[in-house]
Amino acid sequence: MSQQRGPHRIAVIAPSPVSMFNLAIPELLFAKVRLDGTPGYEVTVCTPDPGPVATTGGLELQVSRGLEAVRAADTVLLAGTGERYAPDPRTVAAVREAAGAGKRVTSICSGAFVLAEAGLLDGRSATTYWQLADELRVRYPALDLKGDVLYVEDGQILTSSGYAAGIDMCLHMIRTDYGAATANEVARLALVAPVRPGGQTQFTHTPLPPERGTACADTRGWAMRNLDKPLTLTDLARHAGVSVRTLTRRFHAESGVSPLQWLLHQRVERARELLETTALPMDQVARSAGLGTADSLRTHLVRRTGLTPTAYRTQFSRVGTKTAAPRRGPAHRGMNPAA
Repeated sequence: MSQQRGPHRIAVIAPSPVSMFNLAIPELLFAKVRLDGTPGYEVTVCTPDPGPVATTGGLELQVSRGLEAVRAADTVLLAGTGERYAPDPRTVAAVREAAGAGKRVTSICSGAFVLAEAGLLDGRSATTYWQLADELRVRYPALDLKGDVLYVEDGQILTSSGYAAGIDMCLHMIRTDYGAATANEVARLALVAPVRPGGQTQFTHTPLPPERGTACADTRGWAMRNLDKPLTLTDLARHAGVSVRTLTRRFHAESGVSPLQWLLHQRVERARELLETTALPMDQVARSAGLGTADSLRTHLVRRTGLTPTAYRTQFSRVGTKTAAPRRGPAHRGMNPAA
């Protein structure tokens, strides 16, 4: 794995009319990554015609950089646009060239239409905002649309659904580049949910659904602080002050999964962070994450990532690295045990 000098460079393309929320996400998250006091990322917003760029909200933004920023970038991010059927040919050519050079190319919301127009989604899994899913599927039938997930990673290409799903995808990118501890710290600083990679196959990441309520928020926070303890449904219900049946109903309504599914997800995520940031023995990692034994840790981690705990630590450990450098090559292609 090669080390990179200087920050990881991200070119954010603003197609006209662009979503202001989409443009805010990279600055909100990537700008908070600092390693030994230095920035982990350098984010540049660019557009085909530098100058005023219309937004979907009827305002104009001043963008001074042109698409030459794409050639200098390590990662390219396509923001969502209100003009998804006729993307600028220069933008299409720029992202096609970036992908051909092996760069990571990503999109938020309707930005997926530009990637599809460039042919980057042919034969790949991808997603977009759910209200646009049918349009994307009909217009570009060669892609494998995953309409019910927050984001999808297939090789060097990442696509996300709309709005806050872009936050989830960017946090996943930070985790891929700099590890779980850094991504979770950025999430805390930005006051957003922690990294949610969820159940994944070799190339495709299917995160937990977005939380849709706060009635169980205190209990979720309490459980996160007590993952190393043998928590049961009864324990969770007692903390929430409700019956097990009521807890289960509310929990599923808010998080999209059952309490025990959510708890297992968080425990595996804790184990991954410990594997990345400590040299603890496997039994201790398992106990600290609430997974019990090293055998249980192995079973759940292989199911989630395709990697054994030892292989995961070998690939993603940050122990002993003074300044973490962005991961290259196979790390951008998902957790591929054959990579």
